[in-house]
Amino acid sequence: MQHDDTIISFEAAAKLRDLVIREQEAGVAHTHPIDMQVFHIRMASTAGGREAAGLLLRKMYGWRGYDVDADSEHAPNRITLYAETGGATVGTMSLCLDAPEIGLPADENFRDKLDELRLEGRLLCEPSRLAIDKDVTKRVFASLIHISYIYAHNIHHYTDYVIEVNPRHVMFYKRMLGFRDFGGERPCTRVGAPAVLLRLELDYMGEQIRTFAGQMEQALGERSFYPYFFPLRDEPGITTRLKQGRD
Repeated sequence: MQHDDTIISFEAAAKLRDLVIREQEAGVAHTHPIDMQVFHIRMASTAGGREAAGLLLRKMYGWRGYDVDADSEHAPNRITLYAETGGATVGTMSLCLDAPEIGLPADENFRDKLDELRLEGRLLCEPSRLAIDKDVTKRVFASLIHISYIYAHNIHHYTDYVIEVNPRHVMFYKRMLGFRDFGGERPCTRVGAPAVLLRLELDYMGEQIRTFAGQMEQALGERSFYPYFFPLRDEPGITTRLKQGRD
């Protein structure tokens, strides 16, 4: 079986609690190694990769009672990334680049707000279909977002993320990535639940990456996901492999 091309691989602790030393264990020598997993981030450019990503998506959305529209998965302006470890798909996200006559998924509910940005000359892209399996390191989430940023901003020069999220997830995206309110709350017809439109300028994301990326637990006091992005030295290699996969 031929695998999709790997964009980048990294090692991370299997679970965050593996890194926690409880108070009663202070002073006790730990001779066993921390369980590490190797994660591979790939672009779903084959039918097998797309199906693996789709299965995780349906699993993570289905138990919440949300519908997933599979028909739009092969849209020409969409790429899908997925994270795999030990043969299991543990994370996925799609990125849609705004294009004439196609637009973005968020146009269905927020076309008027997106058109305001288009009239200002902003180039929009929309992260969507984000699903991360339980007990997976936060580096998987950060890796998928960082690679989507490189693809959208560094390669294709898009300027803004817009994203529709459930109202209860709004604070997560604001706190962890710096998204801001943009379109208020409306019914989302695609998943049958309310959605809030948020916006993130990719220049801001670039500033946070340059400040915090690669620091991980050493970024004391920083609560966002940016310390768990790849170090800047990894960006050229990621860029090259993304261009080889699909430009």
